[in-house]
Amino acid sequence: MSAPLFTVVLAGGVGSRFWPLSTPERPKQLLPLITAEPMLAETVARLVPLVGRERVLILTSARLKDAILAALPDLGADQLLLEPRPAGTAAALTWAAAQVLARGGSDARMVCVHADWAIRDATRFRETLAAAAAVAADRGALATVGIVPSRPDPGFGYIQPGEALGGGAHRVARFVEKPDRARAATMVAEGYLWNSGIFAWRAQDLLDEVRAVTPELQGALAAIPSGADAFFGAVSTGVSIDVGVLERSRRVVVLPGDFGWDDVGTWSALQRVRAHDAEGNASHGRVVVKEARDNVVHAEGSAVVLYGVEGLVVVVRDGVTLVTTVDKATDLKSLVDGLPPDLRELR
Repeated sequence: MSAPLFTVVLAGGVGSRFWPLSTPERPKQLLPLITAEPMLAETVARLVPLVGRERVLILTSARLKDAILAALPDLGADQLLLEPRPAGTAAALTWAAAQVLARGGSDARMVCVHADWAIRDATRFRETLAAAAAVAADRGALATVGIVPSRPDPGFGYIQPGEALGGGAHRVARFVEKPDRARAATMVAEGYLWNSGIFAWRAQDLLDEVRAVTPELQGALAAIPSGADAFFGAVSTGVSIDVGVLERSRRVVVLPGDFGWDDVGTWSALQRVRAHDAEGNASHGRVVVKEARDNVVHAEGSAVVLYGVEGLVVVVRDGVTLVTTVDKATDLKSLVDGLPPDLRELR
């Protein structure tokens, strides 16, 4: 019998780049940004054929417990791994690994994904996750899936594949932080991959590597048996899984992934992942369009009529209307940070 496989879905962020729709109480992963279903519900449905519903675990903030259970009524409360406070993804995934180990035994494997992605080819996505989990278990490695780039995008980190290991895996030659556009174009031409944030490993292997290379979590490891409050309370310095573990480890391998992945990072991304009309308009809600093209419109509670415009993002929610361009939507966080508190902190 093969070792049990769990999926861990990271679902704790807010997604401020989707203001005014996303709020602390209704973050990006709980919004119907691609279809009529919340993005988290789509993610779980995509994973169930791989591991079964009972082995899908949701790693999220304690304040989102009720909202997530409402969005996923078929999941039990024990499938939510609740962070009492933010402490970085290295701590969050270390805690998740400890829970997977407790539930699945010493050989239990885990695949980690985010809750707010669009995936065009779900079958190939699951096949790639299964391959990464198999390579990780066979080699005692920490595996990541690097996305085959569709464009030179400076918004992503990149991974340079190194020595081929078989089974589609390569050693990681190096990680590269977000480059400028010219460097991104060069790296795409040289075969670099996007750093997606998809990981696979045996739970025990991650815990061992954290113990070996992540001093920021040394004091917290001993607190794991005492529960989440004790563990997260003992984390002195928050650090990401990339910086705290993967960039320091010699056990990291990468597999290429090509399944129509999109991180849906801004309103403008909906042009790529939503259904369009014949003029390239991606709409949600009651929207009427005439002589307009390549717009993104999201209407809640009100109708939106577009006439003779191009390349706009229009979002209407509870009496607040955002109008910007597709290009400027990529920098929405700087706008939100400068808004009056009553607008910035919509409920």
